[in-house]
Amino acid sequence: MNFSIEYEREDDGRWIAEIPELPGALAYGNTPEEAMARSEVLALRAIAEQLEHGGSGPKAISISISA
Repeated sequence: MNFSIEYEREDDGRWIAEIPELPGALAYGNTPEEAMARSEVLALRAIAEQLEHGGSGPKAISISISA
């Protein structure tokens, strides 16, 4: 599974990061690193849920970052 993180600064100064391949994996942070880390956590939770509820077996995961 390959995922990408897209991030940008909002008008209010917060950073937002999302993983477009996983709807809902969107998070805010005070820094780009914080926002990206939070979105990665959401992505891992989503993958864990899929595995727990009958999804296919474990797969290699790759995450790339783009501003």
